[in-house]
Amino acid sequence: MEKLNQQRKLQTSEMARLELSEFKQATKIKLHLVLDNLRSMHNVGSVFRTADAFLVEHIHLCDRTPLPPNKAIHKTALGATESVDWSHHATTEDCVRNLQQQGFRVFCLEQTTNSQSLEKVDEFIRNSDKVALVLGNEVSGVDQAVIDMCESAIEIPQYGTKHSLNVAVSCGIAIWSLSQCLLSTE
Repeated sequence: MEKLNQQRKLQTSEMARLELSEFKQATKIKLHLVLDNLRSMHNVGSVFRTADAFLVEHIHLCDRTPLPPNKAIHKTALGATESVDWSHHATTEDCVRNLQQQGFRVFCLEQTTNSQSLEKVDEFIRNSDKVALVLGNEVSGVDQAVIDMCESAIEIPQYGTKHSLNVAVSCGIAIWSLSQCLLSTE
């Protein structure tokens, strides 16, 4: 069988990736991620790596979420803990309150009685210049007290037998969708 489109895998040197100093100077999308008591260091590292890929401005590690530097976080972050700005907060509630005071629209990624489909995210974040997304614990999700503080919940439509996705996978899906909306408003 003859291939219609001959392709060759790109070498790392051909990908025009930013150096760390260039990344620090690059314009970021006005998206902050709030990690509400994640427990897996691998998930934390994966969130960092995804945030780097999409030029996310900041990650807020809250409460008991593991912090860099950490060997297990580094294993999946692959250096993104050095490129993406981050901070630690004693509680997720304090972090959310602080972001709201700074003018951020804060949403959580959670299944709720009134959650909005990620497919329609552009309808409710259109013209937003500062957005924060709260990601919840791998077992219990986003804490109800934090959900109550958020403007709305965003839900990723799912069609199979499972009712949830891994938090790092959910983060990647949500960041891609949010970044498309935020970049189109710049």
